[in-house]
Amino acid sequence: MTLNKLFGLSGRRALVTGSGQGIGFELARGLAEAGAEIILNDIDGIRLKTAAEKLRCEGATVHELGFDVTDPDIVTRTIDGFEAEAGPIDILVNNAGMQFRAPLEDFPVDRFDFMMRLNINAAFYVGQAVAKHMIGRKRGKIVNICSVQTALARPSIAPYTASKGAVANLTKGMATDWARHNLQINGLAPGYFKTELTSALVADQTFTAWLCTRTPAGRWGDVSELVGACVFLSSEASSFVNGHVLYVDGGITCSV
Repeated sequence: MTLNKLFGLSGRRALVTGSGQGIGFELARGLAEAGAEIILNDIDGIRLKTAAEKLRCEGATVHELGFDVTDPDIVTRTIDGFEAEAGPIDILVNNAGMQFRAPLEDFPVDRFDFMMRLNINAAFYVGQAVAKHMIGRKRGKIVNICSVQTALARPSIAPYTASKGAVANLTKGMATDWARHNLQINGLAPGYFKTELTSALVADQTFTAWLCTRTPAGRWGDVSELVGACVFLSSEASSFVNGHVLYVDGGITCSV
């Protein structure tokens, strides 16, 4: 098999949750550049439409699904409906998530509950709904977006760390149950990347100085640097990779 066939995604359709902006949008763009047809998802309709128009202007074939990934009934109806009307979802990138910072002793219970619903429950809801169709076809790729906080913790983000640790273990569980059906389920764990959601941290000179010292690469990551790993995990090149969490973090998890 040639490298183009190993890594190419022509003829595949990819759903990326939470892809109206940030990492999700950049991953959707990268999958489109590799040849995939894209299904964008975001709960914000304006953000979803804007993102879809950007990708279409770049030549991508794009569908828009503005469903709430934290509602299991809506997830199932939307996925089943799309499969029936438009065709198979070959690749799922479970990217939707959130961060909220507060000292653990003061962390609001409602924020904790919502974070778990969005960061971990949604990955299960969407993963299960899509996998039921993939299993019947004996083919499929699921990439769950983890985090450097899957392995590490920092003050004020303990619930986020817990949720991303759970995503990594859900990934292992999905692989254990579904690999026999020729599904490959893996995790992609970004380190610290410049996005709309991290702009305040990027602007914080003290934090950025700490990060650049702590990270062997000595800098923030650019979201485009996540694309290659996502394409690999979405393509035939990863046909015997299962239950793995791939860290793209400038080396921060390998040093002390």
